[in-house]
Amino acid sequence: MGFLAVCVAAVASYVFGSVWYMVLAKPWMAAAEVKLGDNGRPLNASNPAPYIAAFVCTLIVAGMMRHIFSLSGITSPGAGLIGGLGIGLFLATPWIITNYSFAGRPRVLMLIDGGYATIGCGIIGAVLTLF
Repeated sequence: MGFLAVCVAAVASYVFGSVWYMVLAKPWMAAAEVKLGDNGRPLNASNPAPYIAAFVCTLIVAGMMRHIFSLSGITSPGAGLIGGLGIGLFLATPWIITNYSFAGRPRVLMLIDGGYATIGCGIIGAVLTLF
């Protein structure tokens, strides 16, 4: 059952990320300085590698969060949500901000990507505890 929970949690977070970045596409692409084609879409939009890598990474995060939750005794959806939000806000987002700060990246990029890390981990945490 653990593997299924990890897979479903990863898919839920990945789907949320798809919506998050569709809604915030223009400010994210501007802040990330994504190169655009004549059609206004990113030049690598048809390359499946970033999408595959993103899902694999989401799967890895979900797997590690399941392990942490198991060791911590987190079993209810509410506790899973809070635990996930905490992991995203206090572990993942600070690393993003550190990297972006040294790279001189815009604050809006930190907020968009940190927001996804926080909410995406919250979704993973809530979903993991449903199984």
